[in-house]
Amino acid sequence: MSVTKEIVTERLKTVNGPDFTGNIVDLGMVSEIFIADSKVFFSITVPAARAQEMEPLRAAAERVVKAIPGVAGAVVALTAEKKGGGMEAPVPARPVARPVPPAAAAPRPAPHAPASHGSGKRGVPGIEAIIAVASGKGGVGKSTTAVNLALGLAANGLRVGVLDADIYGPSMPKLLNIHGRPQTVDGKILKPMENYGLKVMSMGFLVDEETPMIWRGPMVMSALTQMLREVEWGRLDVLVVDMPPGTGDAQLTMAQQVPLAGAVIVSTPQDLALIDARKGLNMFKKVDVPLLGIVENMSYFIAPDTGKRYDIFGHGGARREAERLGVTFLGEVPLEMGIRESSDAGAPVVVSKPDGAEAKTYRDIAAKVWDRVNEERGAAEAAVPSIVFE
Repeated sequence: MSVTKEIVTERLKTVNGPDFTGNIVDLGMVSEIFIADSKVFFSITVPAARAQEMEPLRAAAERVVKAIPGVAGAVVALTAEKKGGGMEAPVPARPVARPVPPAAAAPRPAPHAPASHGSGKRGVPGIEAIIAVASGKGGVGKSTTAVNLALGLAANGLRVGVLDADIYGPSMPKLLNIHGRPQTVDGKILKPMENYGLKVMSMGFLVDEETPMIWRGPMVMSALTQMLREVEWGRLDVLVVDMPPGTGDAQLTMAQQVPLAGAVIVSTPQDLALIDARKGLNMFKKVDVPLLGIVENMSYFIAPDTGKRYDIFGHGGARREAERLGVTFLGEVPLEMGIRESSDAGAPVVVSKPDGAEAKTYRDIAAKVWDRVNEERGAAEAAVPSIVFE
């Protein structure tokens, strides 16, 4: 049985609105319904002042949709309506969390579950550190850097996972040559996909490559939350998060709600890219996420026939910016045809040419990143006051 919007809409009419004043469909509370690969996505608009108490309504809507024959899953988010302006933007950067059933309440985190740098941030049990790889704009090679950084960390002996947080343009399935759909544990928790020793989760595994993701902010955040917290990651030393480009709602909310051990900023050398990179740096500063450093990607080009070096996008801009801001400069990655070709082939250079100069560059960057994580961790522990009884 194929699932249609009409079928979903009819089922949602069985869900009562606030105070039992009709159903959520007739009250105009249900957004456009999006269906991909038998998974249903939509949001429910509720009064902003009552958003916190509307979780049972959201759960009821999700429950009736999941019960439809042929539905493989549902992502339902709450968004808010503000008085005076009709349907407006969602509550900024704070999606409504699902309550934990009493039987499973307050699970004790794994020994290495990260501590929060700020209030409201909950660690992911089993994951020691979460690193964000971000850029102020697209087209700077952020995802290629993220995947080779993850492989560099793994090559240096760490247990590594990758979360592809770019909902609108997931690239990890192609970069890591992973195909198929993830399996589930008890029909609820997803098992991460694996290749090259990495555990990986991406929206690209759940939705066909050519399916457009036309979602509002709350739906994006619900999907990110599920891919982070409803995945059987196991024990990891580090989870590398490939962030969407820019400094929008998804990036800000991820930074505010996830206990990030730090952020790596990727930029190219030219001034225009650096202007956008500064925005990313400032965003993480404002939400108290440690800045692990800056990577200058496409730093220079060596002509394969003559060996002559060309600074196509300029050179050294990211290093100077790092020095100006007092941020660690992590390294220069050349504009190298082999990096692009290996990425397109789903065999990143760190694993396809592990003895090459480019692979060494990424491993060195990975080592510096991990050193910075440990520095920040030590600084955070030193800042915690101790109570001495005399």
